[in-house]
Amino acid sequence: MKFSRHAIVAATLSLSLMIGSAAQAQQSDAPLKIGVMTDFGSVYSDIGGAGNVEGAKMAIEEFGGTMFGKPIELITADPQMKADIAANIARKWYEAENVDMIIDLPTSATALAAMEMSKRYEKIMIITDAASSDITGKSCSPYTAHWTYDTYSNAHTVGSAVVKQGGDSWFFITADYLFGHSIERDVSEVVKAAGGKILGSARHPLNTSDFSSFLLQAQASKAKIIGLANAGGDTINAIKQAAEFGIVAGGQKLAGIVMFISDIHSLGLKMAQGLIITEAYYWDQNERTRAFGKKFFERMKRMPSMNQASTYSATLHYLKAVKAAGTRDTKAVLAKMREMPVRDAFTDNGYLREDGRMVHSMLLLEVKKPEESKYPWDYYKILAEVPGDQVFRPMKDGGCPLIK
Repeated sequence: MKFSRHAIVAATLSLSLMIGSAAQAQQSDAPLKIGVMTDFGSVYSDIGGAGNVEGAKMAIEEFGGTMFGKPIELITADPQMKADIAANIARKWYEAENVDMIIDLPTSATALAAMEMSKRYEKIMIITDAASSDITGKSCSPYTAHWTYDTYSNAHTVGSAVVKQGGDSWFFITADYLFGHSIERDVSEVVKAAGGKILGSARHPLNTSDFSSFLLQAQASKAKIIGLANAGGDTINAIKQAAEFGIVAGGQKLAGIVMFISDIHSLGLKMAQGLIITEAYYWDQNERTRAFGKKFFERMKRMPSMNQASTYSATLHYLKAVKAAGTRDTKAVLAKMREMPVRDAFTDNGYLREDGRMVHSMLLLEVKKPEESKYPWDYYKILAEVPGDQVFRPMKDGGCPLIK
């Protein structure tokens, strides 16, 4: 049988259109699916982990549990702190499992690796755990939102406060990967701009159990401030071992640049008292935050970290945007996410910028003395609520290639 070239081209085009239409129909008929990629068993599990999953579930339930007439689905995975595993999970979720949005990402390395898959498949990613300011700077993506905090905001809140109190010489104990490097860089800029000096740094492996050599280097530097450029279990272990070495008793002070209420709970007020830290959310700030905190406590038997409250907030905002857009189309949903203000238990003054940064106020906090705490989880004195435009890096200064 003979066919003309035009007939073959027409048949091929028709078949392609049929396949494309079928794929679109299958996608539109599929339930909305959210993937939480988090740390379930390592150094960041307390600040995210199962609590982040619970935050996402609470948002889905509050929204009503369905989208476009079908139940909203939630799946989870642990990238094991490895960038290649995070990228492979993201690729599988976007390509084979019809995941519409991925949220959380426990480290900056896993976040940046997964962001590449988000760009490849043009799907939304919301980062609520990882902190490097590069996420909305030189590595920014049109499909990524950075929700909770970043190394720039914490440096300019805690770092500025400590320098103003006379802490003008610093030595860093730094987690040896992008997150730690970003903290050290961003705080160093704040200290130097205020006329202070950086006397050195010691870099440790992620999730190390022995800080002795790093603490001895910090002690020998005679810096007034030992900046802890790490987070989660690493920060807790560093503070505990610093007490064993008598570092604070010897006159040096510790600055926890990225700390969480779960860290304070693990340390206890006797050891943590007096620390100046910053958080994006504190359960006992006002009636709005208390209502969410108590509801979360009923389910998890602990108060939420800022990351867990943020994961609730980002999930809820995403769902509201999908509903408002009337579609799961990425660009339409992102446009709605930027158009709509962020108003929920996490923040009442948030908005999403073009570079992906969700801007909101941050709290400058001092950890209470044991005798000042009146009830369980009453851990902080609020020193200031700093407006978001004062703590997050101006969009023009971030180096994001999306911003002209």
